[in-house]
Parts: sequence; C-alpha cells; structure tokens
Amino acid sequence: MEDRIKQFLDQAFAPYGAFPARAEVTKELLANLLEKYRDAKTEGMTDEEAYQATVDSFGDVEEIMEQVPHTEQKTTNTPDDGMNVGKIIRDGLRQGRANAPASKLAGVKLTGADLSDSNLAGDDFSYSALSGANFDRSNVSGATFSAAALDNVSFADADLRGASFVAANLQKANFTGANLNDATFKGCSLKEIVLDNTQLNGAKFQGSDLGGVSFDNYQLENVTFNGTSLDKTSFKNATLHNVTFLRTRVKHTIFDGTKMDKVTYALLQGAGAKLDTAIVI
Repeated sequence: MEDRIKQFLDQAFAPYGAFPARAEVTKELLANLLEKYRDAKTEGMTDEEAYQATVDSFGDVEEIMEQVPHTEQKTTNTPDDGMNVGKIIRDGLRQGRANAPASKLAGVKLTGADLSDSNLAGDDFSYSALSGANFDRSNVSGATFSAAALDNVSFADADLRGASFVAANLQKANFTGANLNDATFKGCSLKEIVLDNTQLNGAKFQGSDLGGVSFDNYQLENVTFNGTSLDKTSFKNATLHNVTFLRTRVKHTIFDGTKMDKVTYALLQGAGAKLDTAIVI
C-alpha cells in the first residue's frame, strides 16, 4: 500500500515539475498518509476503504496544486551560499519601499539568509530554498510560500497575517510571538513547530501535519483544522471557539481540560475524540 500511496503523491505532483522542497514535502506527506491509512485499518476498514479514506483526507488536491506552476522551476544561481544574497536583499528592503510593488523572490536560494527586520509584505517566496533563514520581526503579511523549503526557519515576532503556505516544509519552524491571524497552511509539514505566544485567530490548516504540536493554554477563535493530522497534538487547557475539525482524525489528540463551545464539542465527540475532562462553555 505504501507504493500505491506514493504513486498517488507522484501523480499529484508530476504535472508541476521540480521545486526545492519537493522531496522533503512528499516524504512528509507520505508518512502522514501512511499513518492515516494504518489508523483507518485499525478502525476495521478494508484495504480499499482505508486507501480511499486516506486519499480523501489529503484535502483539496486541485486547490493546492493550482498554486504550483505547470513547468519545472529552476533555482536561481546565487553568488555564494545565500547569505550574501540575503544581506543584499535585506539591506535594500530596510531602506523602505512603501510605494514600491511587492518583489518576486520565487525560486531563489536563501538558505540561512538573515532577512530579519525587513519589509516583505506581499512578497512571493514560492519554490525557494529558505532552510534556516531568519525572518524575525519582519513584515511578511500576505506573502506566499508555495512549495518552499522552510525547515528550521525563524519567524519570531514576525507579522504573517494572511500569509499563504502551500505544500511547504515547515518542520521545526519557530513562530514565537508571531502574528499568524488569517494565515493559510495547505498540505504543509508542520511537525515540531514552536508556537509560544503566537496569534492564530482565523488561521486555516488544511491537509497538513501538526503531529505533536502544542496548542496548550491557547485561545483559538475561528481556526480551521480540516483534513489535518493531529496525532498527539495537544490542546490542554486551551479555549476553542468556532474551531472546526472536518475530515480530521482526533482519537489521539489531547483535549485535557480544553474549554469549547457546544458545536465544537459535538463534532469532536462524533469523531471519537477523548473528551473526559473537556469543558463545554
């Protein structure tokens, strides 16, 4: 079955060519889907039923893929290791460009670049190699990160309102103190991300992997977790208001002491979540 699910992912990505994060993203998505398949089998489904449920949980594939180009993207050559390019870009941005159009930085190599304290609102970083880059305190609101390598990136205290992340690898990304209100994550790997004091109202997580992430003590308003992996994800003592979990397996999600509205409680209860200590508000 692993080969069949891998073939599904290969077919989904095939029309869109290569991009820096493709190997990492497909690897994480494969692990996520295999886990969902195994969960479906333990629930008594046949092989075919489990496969179909797994594929359906992937989310709106077409919507995700529409944001990935139909031609192969080539990474822009850089004069050094990305640090010099990052410095040039950062220095230019810090001079201010309030009346200038958003720049397109798609397909560039900025691995480990320092882009902190920069105005990057509305910029396009799709298909770029950004592993370990520093966006601390930067304005990245409305920016696009489709199929970007963003593992170990720091967005501490950054403004990411309305930013879009599609098929991006965000493992171990640091969002401490960041504003992620109304940000969108589709088909992303978000394992081990740090969310301390992060603003998340209106954030949308679709077809993404949030396994093991902590939302403890958070107050979440109008947040969406649709078709998302929440294995061992914790919402201890969090408050959930108008939070949705459609097509999301929550049997292994932690809701100890979680406060939630009646609708959210009913939906989670129907999905088999353990709500013994949850509180309806």
